[in-house]
Amino acid sequence: MTLDILAYAAFFLSMALTYAIICLGLNVQWGMTGLFNVGIAAFVAVGAYTSALLTTPPSPDRFGGFELPIFVGWLGAAVTSGLLSWAVGALTIRLRSDYLAIATFGIAVTVQLCMLNLQPLTGGPFGIGFIPRPFAELQDNALAFSLANFAVMAIVVIALYLALEHLAKSPWGRVLRAIREDEMAAQALGKRPIRFRLQAFTLGGAIMGLAGAAQAHFIGFIAPDNYMPILTFQVWAMLIVGGSGNNRGAIAGAILVWGLWALSAAAVSTFVPAEQQARAASLQIVAIGVGLCLMLLWRPRGLFGEVSPLTRLKSLRSAPSKAPSKE
Repeated sequence: MTLDILAYAAFFLSMALTYAIICLGLNVQWGMTGLFNVGIAAFVAVGAYTSALLTTPPSPDRFGGFELPIFVGWLGAAVTSGLLSWAVGALTIRLRSDYLAIATFGIAVTVQLCMLNLQPLTGGPFGIGFIPRPFAELQDNALAFSLANFAVMAIVVIALYLALEHLAKSPWGRVLRAIREDEMAAQALGKRPIRFRLQAFTLGGAIMGLAGAAQAHFIGFIAPDNYMPILTFQVWAMLIVGGSGNNRGAIAGAILVWGLWALSAAAVSTFVPAEQQARAASLQIVAIGVGLCLMLLWRPRGLFGEVSPLTRLKSLRSAPSKAPSKE
């Protein structure tokens, strides 16, 4: 019994960490740069399908099946999603945030239709199966298999976190925050906002594609239903709960919201009659919405909300004045 609980905990954390990677990508776009992307599901889906086509066995019904190593599929997923993000950004990055949101939503709908109708490439509504799973030789041992996958995901998340933290503290990251706060001021200082915004949008999309590939290989099967607009809502809720602009918040929010989603699913399956479970599944969205409202009322900046440089400077200046005087 204890081993089963540990195996499920490792499985739960592995799935949560795949969402944490998506949140880290969104944090680059929105948290650091202020780019409003509501087409997250599209970039995740492109990464998942790219890696699946590169790594699955040959199939007479569709293109792909190159049986390449998994790490090649993950790299190809990041590159393909990054190229798609660059192409979308090159066309839309000059738009205001609301128009950018509309454009990215249109991209998500387009990708969804392609997944459904390009059956020789994507498998159509039936999706793609037989996606190789890391450590497949350990599948007979559920605990070892789950722990091995969790270790891989933890290493990927830690590496991304350290890299993004370094970028956030670098001159490049400071320019992104300056553009987010006041684009005209950054431009007056000789920076090119469009170029930096395009770079951030491309990097965020590539990270989302990597997360899509990780999810595909962890589950072993993908279909268009996995990348509905609800995925975008989930990721935005995760980032807002954790704290926009903070990489630690992106990871913590992903784990917390995914836990709420899993608990609500368990509650539905336990307390709702079987014939009503399909309708009651929408309660998961309600649960996340209520949790999001409570979080915004309790901590508007999220669990680890970003502290602006101006606020930090004010606190440093006010600190000596609060210190007791020595006589």
